Amino acid sequence: MLIVTLQRVIVLTALLGLLACGGDSGQDSEQATSMNRGVTASEVVLGVYTDLSGPTAIWGVGATNAARMRFDEVNANGGVHGRQIRYVVEDTSYQVPKAMSAANKLVNRDEVIAILMGVGTPLNNAIMPMLFESDVLNLFPISGGRQMVEPFHPLKFTQRGIYYDEVRAAVKYFVEAKGRTTPCVIYQDTDYGVEILEGATHQAEAMGLSIAEVSAHKPTDSEFTAAILRLKNADCDFVLMGTIHRDTILVLEAARKMGWDGVDWIGNNAVYAQVIAEQESGQGFYSFVHMARLYADDDMSPQVKAWWDRYIELYDEEPGLAAMEGYRGADLTVLALQKAGPDLTTESLAKAVESITDYTDIFGYRVSFGPDKHNGATESVLSQVQDGRWVTLEQAISY
Repeated sequence: MLIVTLQRVIVLTALLGLLACGGDSGQDSEQATSMNRGVTASEVVLGVYTDLSGPTAIWGVGATNAARMRFDEVNANGGVHGRQIRYVVEDTSYQVPKAMSAANKLVNRDEVIAILMGVGTPLNNAIMPMLFESDVLNLFPISGGRQMVEPFHPLKFTQRGIYYDEVRAAVKYFVEAKGRTTPCVIYQDTDYGVEILEGATHQAEAMGLSIAEVSAHKPTDSEFTAAILRLKNADCDFVLMGTIHRDTILVLEAARKMGWDGVDWIGNNAVYAQVIAEQESGQGFYSFVHMARLYADDDMSPQVKAWWDRYIELYDEEPGLAAMEGYRGADLTVLALQKAGPDLTTESLAKAVESITDYTDIFGYRVSFGPDKHNGATESVLSQVQDGRWVTLEQAISY
């Protein structure tokens, strides 16, 4: 009996040894080298849920194109620490249910290490809990909502200005630099619009002022005559706008038809678009943004000109602000991957982003992070519509 038992032990031991040493596919072997999701010996997997076909597709398409452009450049030169960067893109059409489905695929099937530049405040808010439960980073979302950095979380970072900070900078600037004294607010009754109202109110109170009049509307509203009349009767000399493209145009058009002059209309990243600049009523409109867009006849550095020409060659259209933000977000990610070293984990990647403290992109804008600072942008650019295009008036206005 003892001999038989010993023989069985020997056979079982040999079989276990064979299973441990042989019979593995290349994929299993590759996965075995990784201690972290989204990382193998040959690649690192990033993903994004974005809008390629919905109302904010101008942001999703531009940012995604430019990110792919940057990753292709890096991959053509050997990748990062011998790994190719794979960027998995899922279209949401700016719908939360589609975004949830896309995020579930990216997290559970593609096993991404990070989501990079997901578009939209409501989509990011809905999905971030899933990401953090799965130890997935949310890097540089295309959103200026405070929730992108507040409350603090070790896995969320943003590279763009926060709407709340931008509107506070706007109030401060127009009071101190332009002598304005009577602020008003018109805003969409949404999370985004309320953030504009709160920022304007808090900054006005901090400067000993009060908001003279407030007007709220639904995103689908089309008639603004009564709202503009209330603001005018309150003797506003500057109006902070929590609006997006469509309602911005309608509000400015209503003010123009009413003949209301001598008032400054001020927006933020959400309304910084050429469609606003092209409107007759958009003349003189201001916007506080994290970076100013380029035009073909601008005086570009050789590096930026090469980037501009390459983007047109690849995508047959001029790059806008979304492409600038997408390229920078991808470049920041490449830098973080380099800093994280070959032993890549979610934790090491997060710490690598925190170590980026003095970064300037190819367009000349600064970004800085730290262990307790996950909002990389702390300055705004003031732009104004002049003769159908955005013109930069002030650089590096601090929050």
